[in-house]
Amino acid sequence: MEIIMMKGVKMEMMERVPTGITGFDELCEGGLLRDRSYLLSGTSGSGKTVFAMQYLYNGAEKFNEPGIFVSTEERPQHVREHFITFGWDLEKLEDENMLAIIDATSTKIGLPSDEKYIDVRPFDTRSLLDQIITIQDEIGARRAVLDSTTSIGFIINDIAKFRVELLKISTTMEILGLTSILTCEVVESGDRISRFGVENFVTEGTIVLYYTRMENIRVRSLEIFKMRGTNHSKKIHPFDITSEGVVVHSKEEVFT
Repeated sequence: MEIIMMKGVKMEMMERVPTGITGFDELCEGGLLRDRSYLLSGTSGSGKTVFAMQYLYNGAEKFNEPGIFVSTEERPQHVREHFITFGWDLEKLEDENMLAIIDATSTKIGLPSDEKYIDVRPFDTRSLLDQIITIQDEIGARRAVLDSTTSIGFIINDIAKFRVELLKISTTMEILGLTSILTCEVVESGDRISRFGVENFVTEGTIVLYYTRMENIRVRSLEIFKMRGTNHSKKIHPFDITSEGVVVHSKEEVFT
């Protein structure tokens, strides 16, 4: 916890939650703010799920903070198989009660699931939050990821209601003491930073991942679009997805 003096009065700064992602934390004064929710948006292939899972994996492995991963578009077994290619043994973390994966996909598409944690309805905010509360009580979770909000938006199919439901989710997770990342997709064309145009209004910060075509290659870059309560870089920085995950080149800039 940082402490500063302002006009003779001692003021406590918000606690930082380091993501552990190489090059990212130095862009926002050491990490995310504790007990806040952040939107992570980007086009298909931009690296949203990798970034989000790396945040949870680093939390468990480097900072002893258990995490919750809510998968709304991919079956948990596929998630585990994908991330073992980075050397991240999610099943081991689950066995150690350092990670819990909620299967919010199988029921939605009419498939059975033998996962420990299952969202039994296509989508119900109260049901999902009850699951999160139960898991947090079981493993002492401090971090959470909802991947992704976009499928929830399509299920609700009402922008005003969707915004309210996202607000319920993000606010409840903050009250529970979870520092959370909510992912959302954006279409490749245009300047929108979220699919439905409301997701970024219910979170404390927005991180945008770009996957831009430049001549005959695609370049990945990252922008902290907003982050309340802290200074942050206003520049767009390149990043790579390596065999060990996301690496942000914080000293470099992308020019368009």
